[in-house]
Amino acid sequence: MGLTKFPSIFNDVMGPIMRGPSSSHCAASVRIGRMARDLIDGDIKEVLIEFDPQGSLATTHTSQGSDMGLCGGFLGWEAYDERLVDYKKAIKESGIKLNIEINEIGTEHPNTYKLTLKNDEETHELVAISTGGGMIEIVKIDRINVSMAGDCYETLIYTEDVGVLEYLQSKLFSNENFTCKRIDTNLIEIKGQRLLDKEILDGLRSKFELAVIKELRPVLPVLSRKGMEVPYITCEEMLNYNEDKNLDLWELAVHYESIRGDISTEEVLSKMNDIVRLMKKSIFEGIKGTDFEDRILGYQSGLFKKQMENESLLDAGILNQMILFITAMMEIKSSMGVIVAAPTAGACGTIPGALIGTASVMGLTEDEITKAMLAASMIGIFISVQSTFSAEIGGCQAECGSASGMAAAGLVALKKGNTQQAIDAASMALQNIFGMVCDPVANRVEVPCLGKNVMAASNALSCANMALANYNVVVPLGEVIEAMNKVGRSIPYELRCTALGGLSVTKTSKILEEKLNKN
Repeated sequence: MGLTKFPSIFNDVMGPIMRGPSSSHCAASVRIGRMARDLIDGDIKEVLIEFDPQGSLATTHTSQGSDMGLCGGFLGWEAYDERLVDYKKAIKESGIKLNIEINEIGTEHPNTYKLTLKNDEETHELVAISTGGGMIEIVKIDRINVSMAGDCYETLIYTEDVGVLEYLQSKLFSNENFTCKRIDTNLIEIKGQRLLDKEILDGLRSKFELAVIKELRPVLPVLSRKGMEVPYITCEEMLNYNEDKNLDLWELAVHYESIRGDISTEEVLSKMNDIVRLMKKSIFEGIKGTDFEDRILGYQSGLFKKQMENESLLDAGILNQMILFITAMMEIKSSMGVIVAAPTAGACGTIPGALIGTASVMGLTEDEITKAMLAASMIGIFISVQSTFSAEIGGCQAECGSASGMAAAGLVALKKGNTQQAIDAASMALQNIFGMVCDPVANRVEVPCLGKNVMAASNALSCANMALANYNVVVPLGEVIEAMNKVGRSIPYELRCTALGGLSVTKTSKILEEKLNKN
């Protein structure tokens, strides 16, 4: 348990449900902040936040929502809390003193947070990374190496007494809910699907002198467990599994998530249906109109809808409906409305815009959309395993590019194409996006993000039809994802969400950034 090698559809791919411009910044930092809050028992008086000058957060932590997310986490909020927009006022009223510094903290990951938390009784240090799409890993606590993904309950026992571990192991030996090990001479870590029973903790305190016990609660919706397995983890393994079963891609996704999460088929379908309904709600709210001061683009979906109704646009069929829905979703995101990071906030318009937009034109049911979302999610699982959703690691090909491949598979599913056609559509779509850079204008996740979401959906639509016509994919999906990962990591640092290259450093971008920062 801990940092799992088995991604979950509802942890890693379709989620989190959140507010803010960036899942890597906003949702991830909320989760980091909540775990930091637990580490100091919710009693935070002062926090030093440090970002490395060579990382992406040094230039983006304010404008893309890291500061907001951390503060929300320190206050115990969720990533979708409506109070996040007023985090500065809330953190001031809480009495928590914040200091943010750019220091060389000696890290290799671009999205690294170093936190020093204090109250009147204790001080703790936590180092964490945002790994993409709202996922996190706590890598150090009090300078001790750990690996915590927020996917289980964590109990930390600070003690050097060798008898404590033996006592715990005797109590937990046959319990499938827990793993227990000493990770440092001064620290024992227990991971489980629930916290330790009170009688065990009371027994510990009565038998041993313990420095302190800390309990950190999970921040992910689907927990990991001891001995967890999945039926397949790569596309090739899935196809081999399906050779004599002939299951649709959405059915394979349900099967995977049911085993991964130890939940029923009905619960998997219900969870995805809830996500579809939330996406539809966000899209229709976006079309009605949004208003938010700290953004570049205004209410454009209304303009597009009007021109569609007036027949003033070129006839692009389903694509125009996609553009409308993508624009509306991106406007909700940029106005601090609730969205689903699918697979990231920066790419949140592509998959719902493509699938819900297409379904609305074809007159398809919510159930059919749900199944298409599951098909798309299975492609996301393979990308999560072999590559990354983090623009700071792989450029925008990791975000909008990944979403394009996922959407292509989902569109084939909507048209009742077979599993191989859905996989081929994803492969072709991903082949077309290698090298897409991340260079947000004015350090905001709006331009060229909107256009890239639209381009990703356009690519998905084209590749879905090519696959349905049985075009030759040539390179299988697994090899494409592997190559995509290598290309993404070779994109220059300045073009991986650092706002140090491309459109980010144009004259117009700098003028807009200065103007927005004054507001």
